[in-house]
Amino acid sequence: MNKDATTMKARTTGAGPATKTIRVLVADDHLVYRIGIRNLLASEPGFEVIGEAADGNQAVEVYRRLRPDVLLLDLRMPQKSGIEVVRTVRAEFSDARILIVTSYQTEEEIFQVLQAGALGYVIKDVGREMLVQAIKAVYSGTRWLAPSIRKQFDDRALRQQLTAREVEILKLLARGLTNREIANVYGISASTVKNHLNNVMTKLEVADRTEAVSFCLSRGIVDLDEM
Repeated sequence: MNKDATTMKARTTGAGPATKTIRVLVADDHLVYRIGIRNLLASEPGFEVIGEAADGNQAVEVYRRLRPDVLLLDLRMPQKSGIEVVRTVRAEFSDARILIVTSYQTEEEIFQVLQAGALGYVIKDVGREMLVQAIKAVYSGTRWLAPSIRKQFDDRALRQQLTAREVEILKLLARGLTNREIANVYGISASTVKNHLNNVMTKLEVADRTEAVSFCLSRGIVDLDEM
């Protein structure tokens, strides 16, 4: 990992070798949470919070300026989402170590942000010890997922990915459109829509279209708020 020598700090214990202090940037739109993380890490040896960011654009700007060892990033941020921040930072700094610390854990968000290049994903109510472990793991370049998150990610990896057209059809289905109405939207036949839905049900291993919609809504694959 290339670092500017002037920004690196180490602490020594007796005559032993130097121990690297992990420099952390905290990006979250809630001030109270940022203060809490700063205080928590201040009480842990080997950590230093070197900066904070209150929105996604600021997170990218501060990362560029400070080049932290680990970026602690909320998933849903103003200006630029956590997923967009990960994509932007990783595009510029391929060695960036990013740990998502968030209140949200829909399957699609987990999958997208890990695919974008985040190394870890934990929920905000995680205990102190587990958070410290996660930061250390991500700093070392190791993927770290809380057990519940790992199960969701592994389940998703075992299933075939839905195509963009299949997801769009599911969104229209969730809005209550019939096969014929969906066909009219895309200028295709109702039988083609039916074939898409059959493929979806096979991939998701569900019995019918209602169960397919329910499955995708519960895991964030389809988001009613975005429709």
